[in-house]
Amino acid sequence: MLDDRNAELMTLIDRVAQQDPAALRSLYDLTAPKLYGLALKVLGKPEWAEDALQDTFLQVWRSAADYRATLSPPMAWLGLMVRSRSLDLLRRRKAEREHLTEEIDEHLADTLEGDAPDPMNTSLASQQAWALHQCLDRLEHKQRQAVSLAYLRDLSHSELAEQLRLPLGTVKTWIRRGLDHLRQCMARYA
Repeated sequence: MLDDRNAELMTLIDRVAQQDPAALRSLYDLTAPKLYGLALKVLGKPEWAEDALQDTFLQVWRSAADYRATLSPPMAWLGLMVRSRSLDLLRRRKAEREHLTEEIDEHLADTLEGDAPDPMNTSLASQQAWALHQCLDRLEHKQRQAVSLAYLRDLSHSELAEQLRLPLGTVKTWIRRGLDHLRQCMARYA
């Protein structure tokens, strides 16, 4: 049974190497449930697991000709790709979050040096808070909501997309554009 299954998967991978879309679809249908489960185990979030699975099958489409049955069974090869895509996705998500919080951390460090409140820093922080409030009011409602949730509740882009019931790309665009508008607006108050 296992040999029949491996033979079927190897045949499909060979056909995918010949750029056969129907073979890719069949390969996906036969292997996606197990591969999705592996991605979900590594990533812990269904939407991230879906992204990793999609990236994996794009890689299968591009690299099926490189598969060597003598080196590993088909599911081991596919599983290794899912694991690699999942770990890459985790690293990317971590880098995105670090980049988003880095600017705020730097600003806070500059503003709030030392443990004791300094009247000058307190006054400056109040002015900056007022300026930030003014700039946030200039954002479109949905951009303001996305930026606020991202920073005040520390939600990831995927979590925001799920909470707002919007596509991930839309949320990322709103946050990026909102932050750009805030930077430009805050520069006027500096």
